[in-house]
Amino acid sequence: MQAKLSTMFQSLQVRNYRLFASGQLIKLIGVWMMFIAQDWLVLELSDDSATALGVVTALQFTPVLLLTLLSGRLADRYDKRLLLFVANAFWTVLSFGMSLLVLTGLVQLWHVFVFAALLGVANAVETPVRQAFVSELVGTSLLPNALSLNAAVFNSARIVGPAVAGLAIAAVDVGPVFLFTALSSLGPLATVVRMRPAELHRKDLLPVAERDSARVVDGLRYVARRPDLLLPMAVMSVIGMSLFNFQLTLAALAKTVFKTGAASFGLFSTALAVGALVGALAGTGRRSRPSVWLVLGAAVGCAVFGTLVGLAPAYWMVVALLLPAGFFMVFFAQSANQRVQLGTDAAFRGRVMALWVLVFLGTNPVGAPIIGWVAERFGAGASIWIGGLISLATALLALAWQLRRSGARLRLRVLPSPRFYVVERGAGRCPLLTPSN
Repeated sequence: MQAKLSTMFQSLQVRNYRLFASGQLIKLIGVWMMFIAQDWLVLELSDDSATALGVVTALQFTPVLLLTLLSGRLADRYDKRLLLFVANAFWTVLSFGMSLLVLTGLVQLWHVFVFAALLGVANAVETPVRQAFVSELVGTSLLPNALSLNAAVFNSARIVGPAVAGLAIAAVDVGPVFLFTALSSLGPLATVVRMRPAELHRKDLLPVAERDSARVVDGLRYVARRPDLLLPMAVMSVIGMSLFNFQLTLAALAKTVFKTGAASFGLFSTALAVGALVGALAGTGRRSRPSVWLVLGAAVGCAVFGTLVGLAPAYWMVVALLLPAGFFMVFFAQSANQRVQLGTDAAFRGRVMALWVLVFLGTNPVGAPIIGWVAERFGAGASIWIGGLISLATALLALAWQLRRSGARLRLRVLPSPRFYVVERGAGRCPLLTPSN
């Protein structure tokens, strides 16, 4: 057991990564608290409008759509550590400004819209840089473990943040929650400053003389020639747009369908995050690039359970189904992320990960207003299960395309224990979904 735990958290033995992960955990707890407070504030200021929630989500992610590819170019040209400091400093200033508006009672709905858009700008710069920076912190050999731990940090914050936010909003209202978010954003600034640049893994990056010529279009051409990178990105773009809107849909589901308060909304988010944390930890033992079958199998599981969440008729059923939905959501996203990162040359990693962030987060400005409209017109449950069915159709089409392209055959085999699908090619077999013992 001790050896297994040591392997699971192996990247934390690297000082720079340990600082990075701790700073992210502090910040992300505050960020998830802020998301809950922001959504609740929007509902209060807009008379429970799901469309207003969709607009806020769209504004939050529109800068990702517009600026992320440029940020990837910056990541391949300049010091990622410095870029992270600047982006997080901008985030901190914005957070303190918003908390002041809320605490003084001067906040209006348009303030939230502007705040969401400006935070989106900071996020558009910070996210691809942070994704590409992980390989410099730990090197290629520990990269799968570090990426899985990143997801674990993210989802640990997702468990703590919404739960604390729900209780805090009920006790002291949304203002103090925004203030805590601002204070927590100081964490990454402190940890980035304390890192040791001499211990970063930078030998595989572009030579200094070639960095100025690094172009966005070169990164796009690189991905266009790589079907193994294109497939997970294409599947993620559709699922991200149609199903990964739980920040919006769960708030509407809690308040408009089940008529519950902020604490119950926090429970929905916490249940999703508990499953997601298990999904993230499930990938920490991975030491090589995930297979395409693993990615697509996880995508199918994510879509199935996402659909069931939207169809669940009772509150307790939603909570129960959010656990496996969260597991497959993160297991799919993380395995797809690892497949892209571990298949990319270091010199292109900033631009490729910027494109990954674009399809992962940048589709939200397109999907969020549509999802919000569907939730308002047909109900929050319908907005979830419709997105789930679209995601399922996409995952199955991608699976059919990969089977046709590879010449493999999919068949169901029932073993005494456990049951699982296999993909058969010639005399060899490879698992589509690896069973847990």
